[in-house]
Amino acid sequence: MIGILFFIGLFSVKTVIDAGAFKTINPHFDGSCDSIYGLDGPEDIILFNDSTAFVSADPRRIQNTSSFYSYENKTHYSKQGSIFKYNTNTRKLQDLTSKLDFEFHPHGISIYESNNEIYLNVVNHTSIGNSVVSFILINNELVVIKEISSPLLVSPNDLVMIDKDKFYITNDHQSSNSMGKLVEDYLQLSKSNILFYDGEKFTVCAKKLKYANGINISNDFTKIYVAETIGRRIRVYNRNELNNSLELLDIINVNSGVDNIELDQDGNLWIGSHPKLFDFLKHAKDKKNLSPSQVIVISGSTYEVTEIFLSNGKDMSGSTVAAVYNKNLLIGSVFENHFLHCIFD
Repeated sequence: MIGILFFIGLFSVKTVIDAGAFKTINPHFDGSCDSIYGLDGPEDIILFNDSTAFVSADPRRIQNTSSFYSYENKTHYSKQGSIFKYNTNTRKLQDLTSKLDFEFHPHGISIYESNNEIYLNVVNHTSIGNSVVSFILINNELVVIKEISSPLLVSPNDLVMIDKDKFYITNDHQSSNSMGKLVEDYLQLSKSNILFYDGEKFTVCAKKLKYANGINISNDFTKIYVAETIGRRIRVYNRNELNNSLELLDIINVNSGVDNIELDQDGNLWIGSHPKLFDFLKHAKDKKNLSPSQVIVISGSTYEVTEIFLSNGKDMSGSTVAAVYNKNLLIGSVFENHFLHCIFD
């Protein structure tokens, strides 16, 4: 009995340390940032070019957030989410999904351009289940192509398109209920996975990840990058371009609760991260509780990790994404009513 209690105590201490409870936060950024208001919960952002970004926004704080910020299918949703287009020059937001006539609560987004047409796929959580909604951008409006669902979409988080109708997608948990998700999180279980959709069906292509979160693809489409929030690392997979299977190539330890992944023009990985995960959980329950925000960059063949931005949470709490193009850096958050538009010095 003493041995069991000792093990539980030791594991509890490890969990606290892994969550960053004892980290010191010294805010810094070589540039200036402005807050952009007019939306709630800008969790995922893609900077498409020097002047245009797409933002996935949903008032997530009113949802049931029993795990880090996973959705409960049975939760009642009272307010729609939106995909916004943001002009970095005028700093104006435009709602691209205001005319949707179905329940829409977007999470991860991905874009694919083909023949000057822009396709956008979105993870959608509703009161009856999860799906992926496929859009095409026409005259500044996102028009639905189709909605894709499957029993394999247990707890979808983020996705990355490799074609207009093919994509990889993460399930951040194996469990679909709140208690199961809590167990996976606090016991740091490797239960989540990555799926591939070939235009007709889903298949599992990677298993045993610790909270598979953000996912993206290298600029040459040969590697897949996946963030493990609980694992505090990035997995790098070689992608078989013939059958789209994945083979683990490398693991990059980051020592932070990594979230969404964006790439710059040079192929560097830009990641919004949670350096103190327990602070993030407190922030999810009450906006008065600040949660530090962090942006890291992983660069080069040696995967050098550099911290670019660190905040104590006063300007933005709970950063989830960092999208960059030239001197523009957009930092999003899961619960805030704004995102940051930063300019490098």
